Amino acid sequence: MSGGLDFACVGVRAEPYAVGPTLVFRIRITADGEDRRVHAIALRCQLRVEPARRRYDDAEAEALGDLFGGRERWGRSLNPMQFAQVSMVVPGFDGSTEVDLPVPCSYDTDIAATRYFEALADGEVPLLLLFSGTAFRGPGGFQVEPVPWHKEAVCRMPVAVWREMIDQHFPGCGWLRLPRDVLDALRGYRSRHGLPSWEATVEQLLAHADAADAVPAARLLTTEGSPT
Repeated sequence: MSGGLDFACVGVRAEPYAVGPTLVFRIRITADGEDRRVHAIALRCQLRVEPARRRYDDAEAEALGDLFGGRERWGRSLNPMQFAQVSMVVPGFDGSTEVDLPVPCSYDTDIAATRYFEALADGEVPLLLLFSGTAFRGPGGFQVEPVPWHKEAVCRMPVAVWREMIDQHFPGCGWLRLPRDVLDALRGYRSRHGLPSWEATVEQLLAHADAADAVPAARLLTTEGSPT
C-alpha cells in the first residue's frame, strides 16, 4: 500500500551563478506507507508571504505603510501575498530525499512582495510553501496519485539571504519601472541639460524640487531652465 508524501523546507540560499536573482529552497520529501519507493513527482509549489507571522519595528512599519496602512489597520490588512509559483520534476527515491527548488525573483518595486522584502531591516521573512502535483509510485509499475493541496511547509527565510541575492545582481543599486511617456520626458530633460547619467538627472530634479518647495515633477520635467 502506498502512503502520503510529507514536505519540509530545511534551508534557503541565494544562488550566486544564476542569470537573474534566484533563491534556492532545500526541500525534504518523505514517503509514508509500506512501499516507500517513489519513481518521480511532477511537483508544483506556490510560495506565499505571511506578514502577520512576525513583528515589525517602527521604521519597518512606516516603510510598509503603502502596503498595509497604519498599525491600526493591520488586523484587517496583513493578508498573505503570493510571492512565486514554480514547478519541477523530482527524481525517483526510496523513503526520503532532498531537492533544490529554484525560485526566480524580481527586483521590480511595483510588485508587492518585493516592496515587502525591501521594507524589512532584519530578522526573517515568514513564508509558506504550498505543494501540489502528481506522484508516480508503487511496486511493479506506476501508480499515479495526486499530491494533495493541503501539503505545505513553513520557511523562515532570513532577510539577509534576500539582500545577499539582490546585492549579487544589483550591488548598491535599485531600479524603478516608469511609464513610457514619463521615461521619454525624463530622457528629454537629461538631453536638454546635458546631464552625464540617469543618476545625475534624478539628483538635479530632486535638488530643484527641494529648492522650489517640491514643485510637481511633471513641471520640472518639461521646464527648460531651473524653476523659479
